[in-house]
Amino acid sequence: MLDRTHLRENPDEVRDALENRGADVDLDEIIEIDERWRELKARGDELRHERNEITQQIGQLVAEGKDEQREEAIDRSTELKGEIEGVETEADELRSELDDRMLEIPQVPHESVPLGLDERHNVEDRRWGFDDLRDLPTDVTPHYELGAEMDIIDEERAAKTTGSGFYFLKGDGARLEHALIQFMMDVHREQGYVDLFPPVPVKSASMRGTGQLPKFADDAYRLGGDNDEAYDDEDLWLCPTAEVPVTNMYANEILLGDDLPLKHQAYTPNFRREAGEHGTETRGIVRVHQFNKVELVNFVEPEESYDRLEGLLDEAEDILQRLGLPYRILELCTGDLTFASAKTYDIEVWAPGDDFEDGPEEGGRWLEVSSASNFEAFQARRAGLRYRPERHESAEYLHTLNASGLALPRVMVAILEYYQNEDGTVTIPEALRPYMGDREVLESLEKVGESALGAGERE
Repeated sequence: MLDRTHLRENPDEVRDALENRGADVDLDEIIEIDERWRELKARGDELRHERNEITQQIGQLVAEGKDEQREEAIDRSTELKGEIEGVETEADELRSELDDRMLEIPQVPHESVPLGLDERHNVEDRRWGFDDLRDLPTDVTPHYELGAEMDIIDEERAAKTTGSGFYFLKGDGARLEHALIQFMMDVHREQGYVDLFPPVPVKSASMRGTGQLPKFADDAYRLGGDNDEAYDDEDLWLCPTAEVPVTNMYANEILLGDDLPLKHQAYTPNFRREAGEHGTETRGIVRVHQFNKVELVNFVEPEESYDRLEGLLDEAEDILQRLGLPYRILELCTGDLTFASAKTYDIEVWAPGDDFEDGPEEGGRWLEVSSASNFEAFQARRAGLRYRPERHESAEYLHTLNASGLALPRVMVAILEYYQNEDGTVTIPEALRPYMGDREVLESLEKVGESALGAGERE
């Protein structure tokens, strides 16, 4: 969350930031609640000071034998006690309301973020891999058709077992997924990341800590409860991204400057309700409810966080470069930043199987596979992540960053479409061959069941 002192001292700056984001937050009302709370706190301090003085006077009056004045002082002390309790009760209620309302305010964008209302105003920073494209078939088959033909992606049976927005990977499809996970983690281990295998369910407190709650409750899967009901810290949610458990593993702790930077990577399945909500993806595995991802989370000292953001971007790009997949880097504008981010770069891989209006000159379309973001101290304040620069110094909030390294379904889509051959086979990228028995080509499966028969062969 934002620093409350910063909001008090720079309301116009925060107001401009919210306008640039297109955020619908009643900042004036939040400032008014804060002012009322501070007035009550000051009033409570005055009353307590007066009561302390009267308590001291009572002892003196007793010693001097001034019984009438002592009784008056006792009566006043009793009155003050009631007033203090009333003021403290009202102040506590306002503090609770203020805490809840502060959670509504998104991060203030970094001054270098381009202004813009939405994704149309994102700025393309660079492209990689388009100077030496491989020869593609005249007509590239979309991954959902190719996956069904090879019987390595099965959406229909997943819809039967679980529902729409889920899928089975079979044979070489499943093997390719496992290979990608292990390959990514091996590369990031080379980059200095420490492996984690976190729990998948996470508490509401953890979801608040990284900014998923309360803003994105409707997008998450809640265990054993209705998303419209009030939730508390005993509620559990299926992990929407490993960012949540990994960031919160140090919640309410004080680290040392010598501990930083901390670089953790974690593979988890991820669960989100948002799939297909805009009607943009009805076929294939581009937008789904469950997907695998390798997440990179960094904890750094504040003065190093923007250098680390550039390094984090390079580390995520390294995966696509080793796989030989063309991609581009976008710098997100103010209106397209995520709720907690101060600055974000998106990595979008090129998938040539479908012709979309937003595709490059070569056709196809862009698929986001990673967002590298600097949250500055926004998540740290929510989760209580602090550090001591030196052992004898006061604790202060550290900065958190994260990126996907990478999201797997869309990387698989890009491989199936970009490495497709004229004969309908798919070449395995060289970097993945050691993880797939040194094979060079993905193989189709023999289809199982009556659905595999031709119409003339059915009874």
